[in-house]
Amino acid sequence: MDESLLHFMWRYQSFTFNGLCTTNGEPIEVIDPGLYNTNSGPDFSNAKVRIGKTLWAGNVEMHIKSSEWYLHNHHSDSAYDNVILHVVVENDQAAVTTRGTFVQTLVVPYPSDLRESHENLMKSAEWIPCASKIRHVNPLLIDSTIDRMQAERLETKSQRVIELVNLCNGSWEEAFYRDISRSFGLKNNALPFQLLAQALPLKILAKHRNNILQIEALLFGQSGLLEKAKPDSFTLALKKEYGFLKEKYHLTPIEPSLWKFMRLRPASFPTVRIALLAMLVHKSSRLFSKLLEIETVEQIVNLLTVEASDYWTNHYIFGEESKSMRKRLGNETVKLITINTVIPFMFSYGRSRSKADMETKAITLLQQMPPEKNSIVENFEKLGIAATSAFDSQALIHLKANYCDTRKCIYCPIGVSILRKQL
Repeated sequence: MDESLLHFMWRYQSFTFNGLCTTNGEPIEVIDPGLYNTNSGPDFSNAKVRIGKTLWAGNVEMHIKSSEWYLHNHHSDSAYDNVILHVVVENDQAAVTTRGTFVQTLVVPYPSDLRESHENLMKSAEWIPCASKIRHVNPLLIDSTIDRMQAERLETKSQRVIELVNLCNGSWEEAFYRDISRSFGLKNNALPFQLLAQALPLKILAKHRNNILQIEALLFGQSGLLEKAKPDSFTLALKKEYGFLKEKYHLTPIEPSLWKFMRLRPASFPTVRIALLAMLVHKSSRLFSKLLEIETVEQIVNLLTVEASDYWTNHYIFGEESKSMRKRLGNETVKLITINTVIPFMFSYGRSRSKADMETKAITLLQQMPPEKNSIVENFEKLGIAATSAFDSQALIHLKANYCDTRKCIYCPIGVSILRKQL
């Protein structure tokens, strides 16, 4: 038996408990089920329940067996002293607070019909558990769910941004540099790019911003890739510059084996990506501050679109010439960086500074961007849920990862709607 189904019933079908009686024989009427608590403490807070002729306000706790009150040590936790009702399926031991007061107990029948519907979703072999049912869900509910998912996603990303800013001693520029560096690595090389940025603070790069050779020397030297680079005039110049700067700043490069080249298109090789990051640093002074001032997606694209230095026109790796082709940061990569780094940082900065207009601008920019192209977005479209902007596609990605894949249907508005219909 699953306790979460009791939570579901209390949240959405609490009226079905009306008319039942406590173990003391007093009738129950649920006035307000209260607020569901996902943190420590009682399951529901600020509930209002009429027991007999008395109106009670406080917390509600739920268990399959009432003896679990003791198994979870609630009897010795003062946080549970304000529990006004203990809802259980099986009453095998009366619950007592730290004050020695007995807690009113309500025994309810386990919702077997709900369990069957819930188990069908949990065992579904479809792409998402409700794939065969989602077309029958009210479109307005789906729209509101997308809004909620995007709000959750921005909140989650905002927390990560603040943690990173704190790690950087409150420097938004340094934190943004670290995060955008990670974005340059995309999926395969995100970690080594992150470690590279940590090993080479922005304040060092800033001192050499006007010299692209020195910036490349610092980045490639700290990446560890320069050490075994095939010698030519360019690599020798980089090694010479790095040798001096390494001693000056007491630098230690990261492990070069972390970088991945296998199964990547040459344009995505970490050498090319590092060269592009170097040009972005060279081109943009106080990049984060500039991004805060922009008003359109086009301005972001113009600021982030860079072209690698001349050497990389006919190179993908050191010392091996290739067909001549200018190496630029592609539109799709710029879009991903904007979605995953620029927008979350803008939103988080606005929130931390109580600038609602900055938060609104971040959301508006996301709504103005085209949706991402990936299998999640495509599969939702096949189910009749089309993403019209990056706002939508981000929400659908969050929904799939945090609710569908983890089978948290009873916490998803869409899943709740389906289960309630089947009760």
